[in-house]
Amino acid sequence: MRKKHWTVTPLFFIFGVVMLFMAIASHSYNQILCYIEMGISIISLAVVAVLLLRFRSYVSYVVRSIADKINGIDSSFLEKYKYPIAIVGTKGDILWCNVRFRKQMSNAKNPEGDNISAYLSGFDFENFVVGEGIDIAHDGKEYTVYCTNTENGYICHFIDNTYYKAMVREYNTSLPCVALITFDNVDDFSNSSDEDFSQATLSVETYLQKWANLYNALYKKISTNRYMIIFRETDVEKMVALKFPILKEIHEIAIRQNTATISVGLCRGAKTLKESELSARKALEMALGRGGDQVAIIKNNSYDFFGGTAAASEKLSKVRMRVIANAISRAVADCDKVLLMGHRFSDLDCVGAAIGMQCIMEKSFKRYSRIVIDKENSMAQQLITYAENRLDNNIFISVEDAIKNITPKTLLIILDTHLKTSLESAQIYEKCKRVIVIDHHRKAVNYIDNALVFCHEPSASSSSEMCSEIISCLDDASIGYVQADALLAGIMLDTKNFVIKTGVRTFEAAAYLRKKGANTLTVKEMFSDSIETYKEKVDIVCKANIYKNCAFSVASQKGEGIRLAAAQAADEMLSLQGVDASFVLFEGEGRINISARSYGRINVQIIMEKLGGGGHQTMAAAQLYDITMELAYQKLMSVIDEVLDDVSA
Repeated sequence: MRKKHWTVTPLFFIFGVVMLFMAIASHSYNQILCYIEMGISIISLAVVAVLLLRFRSYVSYVVRSIADKINGIDSSFLEKYKYPIAIVGTKGDILWCNVRFRKQMSNAKNPEGDNISAYLSGFDFENFVVGEGIDIAHDGKEYTVYCTNTENGYICHFIDNTYYKAMVREYNTSLPCVALITFDNVDDFSNSSDEDFSQATLSVETYLQKWANLYNALYKKISTNRYMIIFRETDVEKMVALKFPILKEIHEIAIRQNTATISVGLCRGAKTLKESELSARKALEMALGRGGDQVAIIKNNSYDFFGGTAAASEKLSKVRMRVIANAISRAVADCDKVLLMGHRFSDLDCVGAAIGMQCIMEKSFKRYSRIVIDKENSMAQQLITYAENRLDNNIFISVEDAIKNITPKTLLIILDTHLKTSLESAQIYEKCKRVIVIDHHRKAVNYIDNALVFCHEPSASSSSEMCSEIISCLDDASIGYVQADALLAGIMLDTKNFVIKTGVRTFEAAAYLRKKGANTLTVKEMFSDSIETYKEKVDIVCKANIYKNCAFSVASQKGEGIRLAAAQAADEMLSLQGVDASFVLFEGEGRINISARSYGRINVQIIMEKLGGGGHQTMAAAQLYDITMELAYQKLMSVIDEVLDDVSA
């Protein structure tokens, strides 16, 4: 029975009464009209009587049948429930309710005939009756509503648990949130005078203490450059809304040419202090792996990031690389074969690093070693051809052949990526039980977490630079000019010919490779293009538009060479006046690809991450599926507006 029965019945009653008065009034001058009106009035009143009797019978039957379901008690006892209760029909209309329901839910008004959805805070009745109960708020109170199904209707119980929900909120907002903070570039100040080091350290500690005092939090200094602050959950929500202004405040600490930065690992949602502290360590490791100068928040094994606009400071010490080289030596000594693999659409850095490491594995460690690569889709075709023409044996192998050669003791070395989703072959990774990762890209969430050795240096210019340092710590007598050229080509690609992300260690690695026979003219030839690729690159650059110091272009061409042309066009657009970042969109393999480049003033990694991609501060990419080029362009523009507005705020 629906509410319309309740609304139609009064109309019939009013109509019948009116007709009755009209019949009486017309009796004196027209008896026939009087009898007609009298008949209509009687019929209307009869309809009202029948509807009322049927509805009361229906309500009585439903209430009585529902009462019988409750251990056979009489229906009069339903009124004695100590909380609001309503009996509804199969369509959700309220048939009966107790006094408490009238007082608490309908403001003492008669709710019969209303649909129960009006009292469920917008929840749909059909979904409600099949659920396990819903939480609603009504007139300043909170209820959990449960529905009991019967043959002819439903019983809705409104349990007032305002007090308990308030207690739960108070508990959740007061949960301890451990924040571990590290002074990222303390070494930059320690290499200066003692006075500068003391001043910088004292300034950082002062800012952190003020930050803790602002939220009445516990502050403790753990070591020279590491601190701990314990906040409350409700305070962390305020910081998230403000996007952690502490990062910019620390930037104000500038002594000589050095600007201070901090990294923060913060845990939310942990039930105990120990659990919160352990998760905060993971978050801090993630923040440092992404280059520092940011806040990484972990909650339920998912991450949120804030900041990350400053470039990662270069680590001058090579001690860590010597330790990693020794760890790699132990891992290789315990394997029978070595496979080296990079990311899909491998570039000069990926292939160059692999060529250098393959030589060490095969000639210095005397292990069978091959580079897994998809030659047809590689963007390092010239380097591959160069190596094949000058080396005695074929060091490259296809994915299919590599899978056939995998044994239980095969070691897989992954280069220039640390993401499971971007590997040349995920199947090879899954089959190999022993994995080593060497990468320089900023750390992403879905990183490879089962590596025997995880060599990750976001401050390094390239994977080739990292491999050059590792090789120099091993028996490098086998390295020849071919491997040196390959490694130097990788460094030159990622540094834009020693322009960006070039530190002291970058030039030391280049000098080491020059000593090993690298020829800059030979390497330069590996960057030469075919006339078709050059035309495509020029066409993309000519179509570029500039917005907020960012150059945008959409490639109209399709084909095998468009990926290389788009990447080179993105590099070329950086040379335009007033351009700090460049973005090229192109279609390929049923998706929209975006190639992003910058000189470091704009962090393109953050922009690409918001689009589901990733990369480095100066070189990143993303792929968008099931979307048109126009929508992809608009989405990119909105993300750039969001990121740049946050940076300027």
